[in-house]
Parts: sequence; structure tokens; C-alpha cells
Amino acid sequence: MDILKTLQALNACHGPSGDEQQVAQAIEKLAAPFVDEITTDTLGNLICHKRGGGKRIMFAAHMDSIGFIVTHIDEKGFLRFGRIGGLSAHEVLGTPIRFKNGVRGVVACPGKTDPKEMKLDDLYLDVGARDEAEAKAMVQVGDTAVYDTAAFVSGSRIISPYLDDRIACVVLLMAMEQLKATENDLYFVFTVQEEVGIRGARTAAYGVDPDYGIAVDVTDSDDIPDAPHECSSMAGKGAAIKVMDSSVICHPAVVAKLDTLAKEQGIAAQKDILKAGGTDAGAIHQTRAGVYTGGISIPTRYVHTPQEMADLDDIKACANLSAAFAQARFD
Repeated sequence: MDILKTLQALNACHGPSGDEQQVAQAIEKLAAPFVDEITTDTLGNLICHKRGGGKRIMFAAHMDSIGFIVTHIDEKGFLRFGRIGGLSAHEVLGTPIRFKNGVRGVVACPGKTDPKEMKLDDLYLDVGARDEAEAKAMVQVGDTAVYDTAAFVSGSRIISPYLDDRIACVVLLMAMEQLKATENDLYFVFTVQEEVGIRGARTAAYGVDPDYGIAVDVTDSDDIPDAPHECSSMAGKGAAIKVMDSSVICHPAVVAKLDTLAKEQGIAAQKDILKAGGTDAGAIHQTRAGVYTGGISIPTRYVHTPQEMADLDDIKACANLSAAFAQARFD
């Protein structure tokens, strides 16, 4: 499976939290050859099931992205917006954006705003409208927009919007592609609304009722200049086995199992400790009477910006480790 082409196909979809249907449709077509059945639950989680008689294992990668939602259109045709998920004013200023209907624009800031004091509420979206009437013919209050930046490869790294978490969706597709047969009962779940409170994973895990849960997501990469050391993983050093973040302390047995599998199969791996932020693991591990939960993370630079960066070998290592866990034996 070509990583860049698959990612570009997913990024071409409109998929902010709460409106992930286009992404789900694209993933369903890609996943269909590798699983026995595909269903969608009430919230929109895409559940790809590969039947087996062993342990029930749920892998989760979220389809949704952060984005913008129009809250007001002024008389000059400029759009005020609210945030969907974690947006930062300094990271999105000047970014090209697109709406679901294809209208494009840019994130802009009033000329008199002091950059040092700039807040998200100071910004607006400019879609090139000459006045309010023209703007309202193009978009409506309540419409959502996403980053409209390109995905490309530079050296050994892939640079793209929404690696969080589309690259984890690619990882699960790559893992599924490797699996010919398995004793375990596998559920590859592409979840919704993670960016606004890990909502989809909560309902999906309740429905699947897994014995084991693995959240596949990005994690901050602690290797940029003047890194604050809020995390432990670094791009280029392999799959990051999650130990904890602010949403979960992973079960020691799952951490140990992933570590053992990586060593036995020669998969480059490191530990993922994240002081802030969370993943679908936060919802999965608290499901019903509790789930043995862990995480496989892709170290990623510049998370939530219009151009995130990850290492291609790390992505492959995460796919290999996911496939290894899917086929593992459990006592």
C-alpha cells in the first residue's frame, strides 16, 4: 500500500469532527478486501471485522480532524468562525482552507492586531467575497472548513495536514493488508469525534466489548530545536509504545506484550510518554468492566498545524507492530 497516495486520498475528503462520512466511505473501499464485514454505528464509527475464535481485539484510529465552523458573516463578506478541536491562532494564520462544497479561502487577521496578543477570536476566514450577499451565496453559518494544504514526501519524512490521525488510519490499513488469517477476533475501528472528546471510541468500544484495545494515533516528537521535553518519542526511532498520556495509563501487560513483540520481530520501537493530550485509549480502557488497553503511536512534529511531519520508517514500524499484536497469542 502506497503511504502517500493513500493519505492523499483520505485528505481529499472532508472530515472534521462530526462530519466524517466522506473519510469513512474512502476507508471502507480500501478495507473491504481485507476483512469479513464492515458496519457503521449510530455515531458514524466504521467497524471493520475480521473474524476469529481467539481474543477479541479492537484497534482504533480516528478519522476526524480539527477544523473551522462559520459562526457569522459580516457585511463585507468576511467569515467569523469557531474552532472544532485544538486550533491555535499562531499556527493557522495564513493557512488556505476549503469547505465541503469546494469553496476555498484563507485564514486572515485584521491589520491592526498585535501579533504578540493575537487570539483565535481575532481571526476570520476570507473566501474572496465582495460583500455579505456574495459570501452567503458561497457558504452558510454552520458550514465547516478544513486545512487545504498539500501532502508530500521530503527525504525520509512525509509532510501533510491531518497526519493526526489520518496516518494512523493508513497504518491500520497497512496492518490489515498483512493479515492472511488470524486466530483472534479482530475489529479495526475508524472512530469519529476524537478531537472533541474521544466520543466515538467510547460508543464503539461499548459495542465491540473487546478483550484488548489498541489506540493508534500520533504523538508529539521530542526532537525539534528547544523542545520542551513534554514527551519521550522521537521521529525516526520506531513505533512508539504508549505508556501513558493524560487520558490513560496503559495496562502493564499490554505495554510488555507490545515491547516483546517488537523485540522478537525486529521492529524498531521506543516508549511513548506524553505529559499532555490523549487518544481513544482514554475511552477504551474504561469501557464496561474495563479493557486491557495500550497504544501504538507515530512520533509526529508540528501536531495540529497545517503541515505535520512523520518518518516513513516509523509509519511502517507501527503497521508491523499492529499486525504482530493482531496475530499474537494470549494466555
